[in-house]
Amino acid sequence: MRLWSLHPRYLDPQGIVALWRETLLAQAVLREQTRGYRNHPQLDRFKAHPAPLDAMSAYLQAIHAEATARGYHFDASKIRPGAPAVPMTVTAGQMAYEWTHLMAKLQARNPALHERWRTTTAPEAHPLLSVRPGDLEPWERP
Repeated sequence: MRLWSLHPRYLDPQGIVALWRETLLAQAVLREQTRGYRNHPQLDRFKAHPAPLDAMSAYLQAIHAEATARGYHFDASKIRPGAPAVPMTVTAGQMAYEWTHLMAKLQARNPALHERWRTTTAPEAHPLLSVRPGDLEPWERP
């Protein structure tokens, strides 16, 4: 499971579909509707949020918006309705780690998209997140 801190615009088609599916799974975990993945480290930041399900809903809404802009038809009814979520933060070190990880994936499976983004030096964070100084997040398992 990878819940990207990066804006979903950077993901290739396989990446955004995987993110949608994995985030729906994460939502199910937070809603206690599945027994698997309950202790997955990628969920730690959502569990630490004052309103985890609202944060997950906001996270999913941004993925849905990106998919819709691309002409994909993700089912918005799968997103649990939620109140506006308090924004979350992510470290600059985490963003750099994820960017390197994503660029390696894109180089292998979507060279055209890799070429489009390769000169990006400061990728945007997911709309729910703001970037703060710091190293790799403690929940990341490199």
